[in-house]
Amino acid sequence: MVLLDGVAFLHPEDAVFEAMLEGWARQQLGGRRLKKGTVQGRQRVVRRFMEAVNEYPWTWTAGQVDEWMTYLVAGKGRAKQTIRDYQGALRMFCDYITSPYYEWPGECEVRFGTHPVQVVHEWNTVAHLADYEGRPERRPMTRDEIQRFLDHADEQVDRAVRLGRKGALAAYRDATVFKAIYGWGLRCNEASRLDTCDFYRSPKAPELGRFGKLQVRYGKASRGSPPRRRMVLSVMPWAVEAVEDYVVNIRPRYRASSAAALWLTERGGRLMPREIEDRFAQYRDELGLEKALTPHCLRHSHVTHQIEDGADPLFVQQQVGHRFASTTAIYTGVSGDFMDTMMRKALDRAYAADQEM
Repeated sequence: MVLLDGVAFLHPEDAVFEAMLEGWARQQLGGRRLKKGTVQGRQRVVRRFMEAVNEYPWTWTAGQVDEWMTYLVAGKGRAKQTIRDYQGALRMFCDYITSPYYEWPGECEVRFGTHPVQVVHEWNTVAHLADYEGRPERRPMTRDEIQRFLDHADEQVDRAVRLGRKGALAAYRDATVFKAIYGWGLRCNEASRLDTCDFYRSPKAPELGRFGKLQVRYGKASRGSPPRRRMVLSVMPWAVEAVEDYVVNIRPRYRASSAAALWLTERGGRLMPREIEDRFAQYRDELGLEKALTPHCLRHSHVTHQIEDGADPLFVQQQVGHRFASTTAIYTGVSGDFMDTMMRKALDRAYAADQEM
């Protein structure tokens, strides 16, 4: 409660509503340690709903939620994830104002003769049936596509050198970025935020030198939480060779070679995700590949190809920073040859068991 006792408000409905929002914000910022931006976004959803139904929280109904959701889907074309976010914000706000710990039900009874209720429930919310609800055409790239793509990226370096163009360094950097994204299964933002100090030696792989392990310090964060760190073990020696060659022979040629960023721009700044995405799109279009492919597909490919090559699924899950195995499974799109091999092994085991009987 953030209302002052014994104070008569000129507009008590507005004062109570604002106090509810303020108390809810304090509960999330203080007790739950959520980010300010997350809390403000949820507050905006609550305000939009109140404006849409023109009612205060203590008179809200489930039917009003249904009507607003119908408007957002049919009238505004909001995506399923957006609808779920809105529903989640409303549910949490109603949880707060209906909780006896925060005394809002009693306060509303005294002032308005009624009390708030939970209006968002399992009957009027979108079920979360899948961890990934993005575009289905976002698939792993095949081994042939990746080979063609990386070869094309290397050819741009040779072409720039042959023609005497100044873009040779940038082309070499970008080719190495794509190899790193695929080689360590990185997200685009994770790759952009890498520093030279993020590589470490591994006692189990001395042949890889100082590139045996990669610390990802800016992994994908859960909502309201800081970035999640993880340590990724180097499993593709050819990718290690490419990054080492870039660090030793190419990166020192940049203007700000003493800066911390691993991938530098011509002006000495940090290479940003949008620049990586633009260069990927350029090479993809030049090769005539599907336009749905993005740098994130290289991460999908890393997962798929590791599974196909016999890596333990739990190991792959930890490598790419997935909290749940189901998420890793969604990233995996094993090839027909792999499925045929698994079928052959299963049949061989079945026939062997029959012969022993």
